[in-house]
Amino acid sequence: MSLVRLRMDLAYDGGGFHGWARQPELRTVQGCIEQALSLITGARGSQGGVPHNHDVWEPRLVVAGRTDTGVHASHQVAHLDIPDLVLESCRGHMEVDGVEALERRLRHLLPADIVLLGLRLAPVGFDARFSALERTYLYRVSQGGQPGDPRMRGFVLNLEGSLDLRAMNEAAAECIGLHDFGSFARPNPGGTTIRKVLAAHWDLVPTANLFGTAPDQSAVGYLPTFMESGLTVFRIVADAFAHNMVRSLVAACIQVGLGRRSVQWFADKVAHPLREGSTGPIDARGLTLEHVAYPPDDQLAERAQAIRARRTL
Repeated sequence: MSLVRLRMDLAYDGGGFHGWARQPELRTVQGCIEQALSLITGARGSQGGVPHNHDVWEPRLVVAGRTDTGVHASHQVAHLDIPDLVLESCRGHMEVDGVEALERRLRHLLPADIVLLGLRLAPVGFDARFSALERTYLYRVSQGGQPGDPRMRGFVLNLEGSLDLRAMNEAAAECIGLHDFGSFARPNPGGTTIRKVLAAHWDLVPTANLFGTAPDQSAVGYLPTFMESGLTVFRIVADAFAHNMVRSLVAACIQVGLGRRSVQWFADKVAHPLREGSTGPIDARGLTLEHVAYPPDDQLAERAQAIRARRTL
């Protein structure tokens, strides 16, 4: 019995989860997906499912980036190693291959706050975590005490004060490059807080019509705007992120934007990595993992091998 690696693309509303990583007695994204996989395949510890002959395999997902409690993902990537016989058994009476059968069954079982965007055979050398080139996060803020859209309440931070975006972007520019972000994050055991940030910028989203501009406004009536119109959004791209890193950077930038801290203070925190309490993480609700980028298929294994090496400055 050999293992088959599958790539899984996902989206989820993080508001109802204690983060991605499986935890005993807590509802997590990984836990919910693995429980559904166990039910489908009849893996050890499950009840029901598609019968097959195996006793030891249990589904375990490897993810591109472990999101914290309350953090969302519009596009997350994971991989699953599954025995070929177990995958084949997912077909049951369906006249499709095992991958499509598993995809159909998984979509049927997952809760409404997790969406399976796609499931397919992974290319040779693919590792959801270590093959990734970069991750993109967005943090959404409604500033100036403006009443927020209640439909966005779980995805946007409502802020009473007004922000100085020029100062915030001066601060954010200090993040770009290879730095030790020890002032804004804590390492995993045996890990490091050295990361390479490729882009970091704050922008005010312009007000735009959902259906564009009609030549004759009176003929079409009211034109609705995009729900994100008027929001202030932070975009950050890096090769990887340490625990709480993005939310702590956002919190520090907002302190600068509110005039409570200076750009020089922020720059000093980047230059001298020291976790001392003034740069803790901001509310998780505004943060979403938007994208994970991978190299061409023939470079996946090489990338995975290179990124496993411990980073240094």
